[in-house]
Amino acid sequence: MGDFALELNDDQKSVRDWVHGFAADVMRPAAAEWDEREETPWPVIQEAAKIGLYSMDFYAQAFFDPTGLGIPVAMEELFWGDAGIGLSIVGTTLAAVGVLANGTEEQIGTWVPQMFGTADDVKVAAFCSSEPDAGSDVSAMRTRAVYDQARDEWVLNGTKTWATNGGIANVHVVVAVVDSELGARGQASFIVPPGTPGLSQGQKFKKHGIRASHTAEVVLDDVRIPGSCLLGGKEKLDERLARARERQRAGGERIKNAAMATFEASRPAVGAQAVGIARAAYEVALDYAKTRVQFGRPIIDNQGVAFALADMRTRIDAARLLVWRASWMATAGKPFTAAEGSMSKLYAGETAKWVTAQAMQVLGGNGFTREYPVERMHRDAAIYTIFEGTSEIQRLVIARTISGLPIR
Repeated sequence: MGDFALELNDDQKSVRDWVHGFAADVMRPAAAEWDEREETPWPVIQEAAKIGLYSMDFYAQAFFDPTGLGIPVAMEELFWGDAGIGLSIVGTTLAAVGVLANGTEEQIGTWVPQMFGTADDVKVAAFCSSEPDAGSDVSAMRTRAVYDQARDEWVLNGTKTWATNGGIANVHVVVAVVDSELGARGQASFIVPPGTPGLSQGQKFKKHGIRASHTAEVVLDDVRIPGSCLLGGKEKLDERLARARERQRAGGERIKNAAMATFEASRPAVGAQAVGIARAAYEVALDYAKTRVQFGRPIIDNQGVAFALADMRTRIDAARLLVWRASWMATAGKPFTAAEGSMSKLYAGETAKWVTAQAMQVLGGNGFTREYPVERMHRDAAIYTIFEGTSEIQRLVIARTISGLPIR
């Protein structure tokens, strides 16, 4: 366990500068083009793969940083470069976290490498949890997984939505209901291998922001997968379901489900992404305010502009500190007694949305045009109060945690 520190060590600084260089030299020049095209930026992903940035090894090294700061530092720099391209590069990691959180060592070793492919043949992966009628309310999930004991296969049926890389992924991780009477506690995660019949892409969404990231529905029509594709294995699932039934009868404590285990592990990283977007917009606004002359002087000489920039910088630093604390706590095995992971995602997401709006205001009319990147950053930031748990859901998690009451 690493000690908590506010100063990055030399190795972390080296990684930060390396990722920042890629973001500045490769991502930023391509950002506007791929935002307009609304397509997966395969050439940029391939460039990231060639230098080892898009790889299982890089994320594993960052994940196992003993201080917990490896992932948030990398995420902030990537999303400083561009959020849409950044999400296309890191979207695979959500599926990988789903396997790491719920799978066996053999499953991790088998499937995670296939999610990334190779530098010469890059692949992506998708985590499929949300449904048309089950977003924040995971207990309303309708996708079903039925075990065919005679063939040792699981049969999946349903429709997933808002899936990053959905339909174009090499490997899909799908959360499905195995026991409907248990609600959210009766769910499990499954691997759908490449080329499995019955899985198809539904609607591809045209989005307000993060346009370079592919988001689509995933349709599962009698998808048959081997029994070994149940993450964690059948024996572990049966034991967990038995405990859930017993605790349901006794009215006992809640049991985490497969989707929530993934989201809890990823929330500080998502917060770091939001910090990167906010920082990027703030830097544009600061530079503009120092060079834009009105009434014979730079506009930063006006308190109205200078105070806005001061507030922007303060909120960005506060958000980063919350993200770093939650990341360190998770790595150190310290319990989130006040839902610190949700705190970090909530505050960072709200900060990104607010800071990018302020940046547009500082730039005035120019901020509203596509000649400057802040309008794109503002569109990108909007999703951070919505996906992986809306701001309202984060507040609910925090309120339940600090009160110990089932607030609804």
